[in-house]
Amino acid sequence: MSDIEGRPRVRMTGRERREQLLDVGRALFAEKGFEATSIEEIASRAGVSKPVVYEHFGGKEGLYAVVVDREMSDLLERLTTALSSGHPRTLVEQAALALLTYIEEQTDGFRILSRDSPVAGSGGGTFSSLLSDIASQVEHIMSREFSARGISAQLAPMYAQMLVGMVALTGQWWLEERKPNREVVAAHLVNLGWNGLAHLEAKPRLLSRDGPQ
Repeated sequence: MSDIEGRPRVRMTGRERREQLLDVGRALFAEKGFEATSIEEIASRAGVSKPVVYEHFGGKEGLYAVVVDREMSDLLERLTTALSSGHPRTLVEQAALALLTYIEEQTDGFRILSRDSPVAGSGGGTFSSLLSDIASQVEHIMSREFSARGISAQLAPMYAQMLVGMVALTGQWWLEERKPNREVVAAHLVNLGWNGLAHLEAKPRLLSRDGPQ
């Protein structure tokens, strides 16, 4: 048996074929995005017919959903581990470095997640929902810190979103830049985030709304 180019088709078990299709789909989704990737292209690159893709995943959406779920699980596990123990400043460092390490090691995965395709949106499997999960963990850490500093813990959810958003947007920028190295970027993120938190005012106000100085 041979493929359309006359090369012998590699015989695989069902599990091996499924993994191959996931690898092929992951690379194409990262390169072109969900909408621009077709079942025909996935099948062609994998050296199989379209029905084989349908048999394993039911269609492009099914394949994409599995790819996104795997990437979400990988990144969430890394960030959850980073936030599991340590001094609050250390937690910020570990979380920033965990995200940048994921971007460096799993670039295709991060490209897919950060596109935030609507296909996964109905099930909550999007980059924004992942960031919300992380923010909820950061919220607990910040609540303890705020209480210890005499700042209302009710503000912790908002500050958690700010901090996680800052790290995530920097990660998206660094995805293309790759300079400086991840340790330097993490250090600067912590410099802004932690030093900003260390000097929080209990009741901040907008100076521009206070009239002429």
